[in-house]
Amino acid sequence: MGFRPLESAFNGTIVSGGGRQRGEKMSDYRLAFKPAIGLYGQHDPSAVLFEDGTPVFGIEEERLTREKHASETFPTNAIEACLEYRDLEFADLETILLPYDPSLRSRIRSHYLTDALRAPGLARKLSALEGTIVTEAQSRLAPTKQIERRLAEIDTPVPPIELRSHHRCHAASAFHPSGFDEALVVTIDAKGEYDSTVVWRGDETGLTRVHTYEHPNSLGLLFAVITEYLGYRMFNGEGKVMGLAPYGEENPAIERTLRELIDVGPEYDVTEVTKRWGTGYGVSLLEDVFDRPRKSSPETFDQWEKDLAYTAQKLLEEIVLDIVQAYSGTVETGNVALAGGVALNCKLNKRVREATVVDDCFVQPVAHDAGLALGAGWIGQDPASVETMSTVYFGPEYGRAEIESRLETNKIAYAEPADLEEYVAERLANGALVGWFRGRAEMGPRALGSRSILADPRTAASRDRVNRFVKHREEWRPFAPSMLEDAADEYLVDGRPAPFMIDAFDVRPEKMDDLEAVIHPADGSTRPQTVREGQHPSYYRLLSAFEDRTGVPVLLNTSFNDHGEPIVNTPTEAVKDFYGMGLDLLVLGDYVVEKPRQVIDNPDQISDAGVESATEGQNAGHDGTATGSISDERLVQ
Repeated sequence: MGFRPLESAFNGTIVSGGGRQRGEKMSDYRLAFKPAIGLYGQHDPSAVLFEDGTPVFGIEEERLTREKHASETFPTNAIEACLEYRDLEFADLETILLPYDPSLRSRIRSHYLTDALRAPGLARKLSALEGTIVTEAQSRLAPTKQIERRLAEIDTPVPPIELRSHHRCHAASAFHPSGFDEALVVTIDAKGEYDSTVVWRGDETGLTRVHTYEHPNSLGLLFAVITEYLGYRMFNGEGKVMGLAPYGEENPAIERTLRELIDVGPEYDVTEVTKRWGTGYGVSLLEDVFDRPRKSSPETFDQWEKDLAYTAQKLLEEIVLDIVQAYSGTVETGNVALAGGVALNCKLNKRVREATVVDDCFVQPVAHDAGLALGAGWIGQDPASVETMSTVYFGPEYGRAEIESRLETNKIAYAEPADLEEYVAERLANGALVGWFRGRAEMGPRALGSRSILADPRTAASRDRVNRFVKHREEWRPFAPSMLEDAADEYLVDGRPAPFMIDAFDVRPEKMDDLEAVIHPADGSTRPQTVREGQHPSYYRLLSAFEDRTGVPVLLNTSFNDHGEPIVNTPTEAVKDFYGMGLDLLVLGDYVVEKPRQVIDNPDQISDAGVESATEGQNAGHDGTATGSISDERLVQ
């Protein structure tokens, strides 16, 4: 089986087959997936099923393997989940869409070998050369050969495979669903093939490349090096560095040192820090110039370290704003669309949105590499035919029977409130911490009211309780709110619909007391999700019911997972985390579980097969009736 370039992909035989829902007409099914095989930054594999050009199901491999980012993992489980969603076989697919172009890798080989030989000293030359050989040995196989081998293992005909370049897929994921007729599109990440940042023009004809910043001149790698220097794992802790930055201050010495290493402006150059990638050179350089070792553990930070985070964020924003300002005139539009892993930086997105040359800004909510599967499916389409993106609820949903089975198998008492949202809103208003597992799962890094942990936003005590007893993470880290869309302008400066928690806003001073738990303590900003009824009806009703009781149409919303874990994907995982966290109440679909003290000593015993110890501490039957702390006249037994 061979790969065909995109230019000839539509000239061959189209493989199609059953691929239909029961009772429905034949549809055109395409599968896009982002493989994650190889060394250095290959992560966040995902798969998306397209039906007649529209994404109908998508999931990240990490949700299924339970390994954060699922690095260097082929998305076998995600692909299977997509096929199972429509009861398809591979032969039913018209096309497989792959966001990878191996022809662009040859330039990286040349760069790595040249850079390795330039390393100072024999030991560093040998170390750099060894890293280069290992990288390229894997790159020649990954992902092309490994994908061929994986798909060849499937005992069924495999449809044609179309190859699309990494950054073009990022660009399509940003522009095509943006709702813009034309836009300046900027894609920024560590690297994809040989590109690190690409400027595009998007219009009715598609995407035109305007300017390219080539690897290793990479803003994503620059921020990753500083992330690792501050003690976090690169490609995992960058969001924490962004959250740490507002605690820092202007530090002329730090800024002067970094500016001596890099050039800012629309023709930026950061290669002095990012060259010899994969050898540890960048972190060693920072240790030398700052005369401070890399932080060994990111549990607490001194003021200097906070100042470094502040300066890194400041320089990132400065460079990206310079790019936007320089090329908005070239592209002749005030619309901006962003994607790539760096576009997950909500403080950066705020600065872009507020720029004087920007009229409107759309950021792909699945901006990191998992979103490549979305872009791969949209590239071949007329941009005007793609619906404006209003949801990321592409994942699985669990029905009543399956949830009941999991609860009863594990002998866990549950109840069904007559009005679920009213009951949960009352508990939240009285201080309960709630696990909310309801509806189709979100794709992407943000929980948006389907796999969420919820709390009262009005007091800092809520924030501290969730950080300490639920998420088990650093107490300085802020949380984000969900709010009714109609309340955005009332609570936010420059308030507007923001359904994806991908953008930051300043909170209006007169509303800060209402949102104490969801405001960044250092700068008064917040990263909201706005909700309208059609996006998630049940979550909208919950927010409305909370407003009826408190006058505040806002909830603290953070992802339903423990520290270092992917977001929960199944009812069993939700129950495990519920009993392993300091949550008071769990919503599973239409059902509610409440927790007396000392219910389960070892939540790892909870499984699909059941566990006797789940009943310890409960005076409960196994017929779904409400017992223990669940007592309310509105509960249906």
